[in-house]
Amino acid sequence: MHYLKNFCAAIAITLLTSCAAPEPPYYANQKPTLDMQQYFNGTLDAWGMFQDRSGKVVKRFTVVMRCKWDGDVGTLDEDFSYSDGTKQKRVWTLRKVAPGRYIGTAPDVIGEAIGSAAGNVLHWKYVLALPVEGRIYNVKLDDWMYLMDDRVMLNRTAMSKFGFALGEITLSVTKR
Repeated sequence: MHYLKNFCAAIAITLLTSCAAPEPPYYANQKPTLDMQQYFNGTLDAWGMFQDRSGKVVKRFTVVMRCKWDGDVGTLDEDFSYSDGTKQKRVWTLRKVAPGRYIGTAPDVIGEAIGSAAGNVLHWKYVLALPVEGRIYNVKLDDWMYLMDDRVMLNRTAMSKFGFALGEITLSVTKR
C-alpha cells in the first residue's frame, strides 16, 4: 500500500509539472533582446483577433499605438478599431521597477498589470474590465509578447474567468 501511495504521488507531481508553462527566464538567451523602452517608443501598428474557446474568430481589430518614455515611465496610447466598426481607446502607464520588471496601469485594468521580461519575451498578467453587450466582466489575461526582430512582435494572450478559458487573443505588432 505504501508503494501505491508513493507511485500515485509521483504521477500527480509529474502531471502537475508537465502542465506548467515556461517562465520568462526560460527565454533569457533568445535574441533579439527586448528593450521595452526602445521597442515601445514611437508609433506601432497592430493587427489582431479574438478567438473564443472553440477557436471561432469572434472579433478582428487593428491598433495604432503611440508610445513614449520619460526615464523609467512609459505611456502607450492605444486606439483600437474593430471589424464591427466600434472604436476603443486605452492609455497605459508603464513603470520599470527593476531590471526586467514592469508595472502597468490603465483605466480599464483592475489593479496593476505585472510584467516580466527576459531575452526576447515579455509576460504580463492582469485583470481587465471587459465591456460585452452593455455589461462589464472582469477577466484575467495571461499575455505573452515575443520580439521576432527589431520591428515585429507577436503577442498571444489567454483570457479566462473563474479559471475557465474564454478564448485567446493573437496580435502582430509592427514598429514603423
